[in-house]
Amino acid sequence: MDVGWKLKVDNLYKIFGGSELEALEASRAGATRDEIHRNLGSVAAVAGISFSVREGEVFVVMGLSGSGKSTLVRCINRLITPSDGHVLMDGEEISTASEQRLRELRRTKIAMVFQHFALFPHKTVAGNVEYGLKVRGVPRSERRDRALKALDLVSLRKWADVPPSTLSGGMQQRVGLARALAVDPEVLLMDEPFGALDPLVRREMQNELLELQSRFHKTIVFITHDLNEALCLGDRIAIMKDGRFVQVATPLELVTAPVDDYVKAFAKDVDLGRFLTTEAVMRREPLTLRDSDLLHSLSELAPNVEQRCIYVVDNENRPVGLICGFAPHQGGTGVEGTLRSLMRRDFPTCVNLTPISDLYRLCATGLPIAVVDDEGFLQGVIDPLDVFAKLGGARSGDSGNDGEPPMALSTLRHLMPTSNGRMR
Repeated sequence: MDVGWKLKVDNLYKIFGGSELEALEASRAGATRDEIHRNLGSVAAVAGISFSVREGEVFVVMGLSGSGKSTLVRCINRLITPSDGHVLMDGEEISTASEQRLRELRRTKIAMVFQHFALFPHKTVAGNVEYGLKVRGVPRSERRDRALKALDLVSLRKWADVPPSTLSGGMQQRVGLARALAVDPEVLLMDEPFGALDPLVRREMQNELLELQSRFHKTIVFITHDLNEALCLGDRIAIMKDGRFVQVATPLELVTAPVDDYVKAFAKDVDLGRFLTTEAVMRREPLTLRDSDLLHSLSELAPNVEQRCIYVVDNENRPVGLICGFAPHQGGTGVEGTLRSLMRRDFPTCVNLTPISDLYRLCATGLPIAVVDDEGFLQGVIDPLDVFAKLGGARSGDSGNDGEPPMALSTLRHLMPTSNGRMR
């Protein structure tokens, strides 16, 4: 198995009903689900799917009802036996493991969270969380302690000794999540776990899962029919249709470069302004000047900087000023002035990973936006035109500058003073 891959699914099929072998061969030959059902009476729920999940990655499978996503996730832990193909965890074949080994894997390495909670009504909240530990043979006192710690993670400790029926839907789903976390699984399978929740509660659960993931870095396969949920949670997303993957991509790739009309239909209603961040539009290698280079004459430079912008940085690459174009009245120095006379210290900045929607006010200045990290070091520059080009569906960099650096600074690069004070 490739280094770094925790879970690997290779050419997986699941056929229901009819003639399984004939349907399997037809599916391998490229027959569609409708053709197989019409001709053989079988359903190709999963049709030749392959993917790998890295350790600590959240891999989201997103599709409409009937796309085969729930069947797929159940094939991974063999709640449903695949018709063909391979499922490997840490290089170990799961799809052909013995029943005894499969029980061990489910007790120790794989946990599952279901949409409809699947809680035992006759047990307390803590009793439900303890269940997997009990099956594993963990002593009662240790089970209780670990269950309470798991309930702490989802803020439900004070409800430990009540029946789950007294809890709201969101709280019951937290119990299901705590039950899965209590056994400390290496792989967490989540089959539409928030699908039955109200929108606000659903969002709370998504945030809670993200918080838990930031602490524990579990390998997660998450099933959903909601693209916004997929974009919120997924490191990578697979779009599934009729038993097959249509596209596997990062969230950014999915909304900016859908492979076909089916994926476009999902992505068209995504609010790019809230979803995309500075990463999508930032120029990572902006031209800059050191603060120490600002004492040179403008006499040769002036005709070439008109309507152009460049950031001035200190010796640690923190932006300290912006030079944008040349006007004879600036500083009252005329063309015999210095670069420093052109520099303005009131320039727009934002922190890296800021949502594009938070940049609109800064874009209104018409000035390039300096993107800095948490310590103030310059990471890149955003041309306001690139922001609106990206929101309009264009690729970053297609805003009419034909590949030049932002604000057409290529000429300025060759006019920077050399170490002996001469212009290049």
